[in-house]
Amino acid sequence: MNEQQLSERLEKVVSYVQQGARIADIGSDHAYLPCYAVQKGQVEFAIAGEVVEGPFQSATKQVRSLDLSERISVRKGDGLAVIDSEDRVDTVVIAGMGGALIRSILEADPEKLMGVKRLILQPNIGAHQLREWGEKNQWGLVAESIIKEDSKIYEILVLEPSEKVVRYSNGERLLGPFLMQERSIVFQEKWQNELANWTQIQAKIDATRAKNEEKLAELTAKIKIIKDVLK
Repeated sequence: MNEQQLSERLEKVVSYVQQGARIADIGSDHAYLPCYAVQKGQVEFAIAGEVVEGPFQSATKQVRSLDLSERISVRKGDGLAVIDSEDRVDTVVIAGMGGALIRSILEADPEKLMGVKRLILQPNIGAHQLREWGEKNQWGLVAESIIKEDSKIYEILVLEPSEKVVRYSNGERLLGPFLMQERSIVFQEKWQNELANWTQIQAKIDATRAKNEEKLAELTAKIKIIKDVLK
């Protein structure tokens, strides 16, 4: 993977970036995604944000080597703190982290999302936490994708500010409303695997029911959701 050829996962992420967007790529690593998008003429301006010194230096070197410093600003900072109001960022990309970490980044600096029109989030795990965040903060899903790359399955969520109340059923929150409708082969593989795993855990917890009543009830509810969708 490099700035000219992204992984399938990042190709799918960048496909949701609208033409002429001004983006902030949080946790940009080598800045491959913003470099790719700028070179394609897809984005007007990009921030490559990194909190760790090593990746920050790698991103800086990458942008300079491609002579893109006027279009891509590499910044060291924690999460959304790298965004300034004068940047006029309208799209935030956060990819390759856990859902809980992405949610904490969004919750840490909510004022930085003022003026942002689109969030493109790719959690490695815990996508349901981002749907929950969207419900609580009036960011509605406008698209979802699920892909398999190198034997790992990834979900991609695209959210935009909503004037309407955002509400999902338990099933939609866990599995994704768009993904449930599509029911792709990858979607079914992911949840068949989860179902098998949770069923095993359920059996173990059931053996010590008295101590784990609450956890068992939560797991049983999730298993029912998946079975209802996959049947």
